[in-house]
Amino acid sequence: MYASFAQFRYLLVGAVLACALAACATLPPPTAELNAAEQAVVRATGADADQYASAEVELARDGLARAQAAMADGRHDDARRLAAAAHADADLAHALSRQALAEAELAQREAEVEQLQRRLGGAR
Repeated sequence: MYASFAQFRYLLVGAVLACALAACATLPPPTAELNAAEQAVVRATGADADQYASAEVELARDGLARAQAAMADGRHDDARRLAAAAHADADLAHALSRQALAEAELAQREAEVEQLQRRLGGAR
C-alpha cells in the first residue's frame, strides 16, 4: 500500500510553515546599533565626558567593546543588548558632561555679575 499525497499534506504544510517562520525570525546583525553606540561614545568624549562623567563614559566604552566582541562571536542578540546599554551609558555621560559645563559657565557668569555689582556699588 502506497501513501498518498493527502496523507503527507499536513506534514508538508507544517514543514513549509516552520521554514517560513525560521526565515522571518532571523534578524540581521546589529551593525546599525553598534554604529549608533560608537557615535554616542564619540559624542560623549567630544563633550569632555572623560573629565566630567568619567565613570559613565568608561562604562559606555566597556559596554561597546563587549558588544563588538559578542558581534564577532556571532552572538547577535547579546551584541544588540550590549550596544543599546552602551548607547544609553554614553548618552548619560554626554548629558552629565553638558550639565557640568553649563553649571561651570553659570557660576562664572554669576561671579561676573557680582563683581560688576560691587564695582557699581563702589562708584556711587
